[in-house]
Amino acid sequence: MGPLPAIRVKPAAGNPRRGWLTAGPLTIPVALGRGGILANKREGDGGTPRGSFRPRQLWWRGDRHRRPQTFLPARTIGDTDAWCEDPRDRHYNQPIRLDREQGGDRLKRADQLYDFIIEIDHNTRPRIAGRGSAVFLHLARDNFGPTAGCVSMTRAAMLQLLRRLGPKTKIIIG
Repeated sequence: MGPLPAIRVKPAAGNPRRGWLTAGPLTIPVALGRGGILANKREGDGGTPRGSFRPRQLWWRGDRHRRPQTFLPARTIGDTDAWCEDPRDRHYNQPIRLDREQGGDRLKRADQLYDFIIEIDHNTRPRIAGRGSAVFLHLARDNFGPTAGCVSMTRAAMLQLLRRLGPKTKIIIG
């Protein structure tokens, strides 16, 4: 089986912070941003952006897991890998490298949330300061608590999804 042409993420009835991701015959529960799905995403609003996106690459913790099966380009997460969330920085919404003293959204975390990250092309062409950064598909908290704007799921669901994602798969949110 090759990559799916599209997957869909929709909010759950009665709870805008939870949703359902449908990928072919697979339907999995997901956590959404604390602000629900928003058409006009802004930095820090906690919203998951509405729209059609494409996966760019998989980032994963090679020190914790073996490389999963996927059609996506993949790279391991290193100690200095981070994401720029500062709208005033020229590297806004891009991966960056930080030394130990610098702040930023580090991709190597003590918890499991970023053990697998699917980077999507939200706010990339063009990148507009303040329109949202670091919107990923990643692993969920144990209680499926809301994210800061990402779509999160269980590890088992992530591994199933990765087997069906390719660079041309559309991720339709909303």
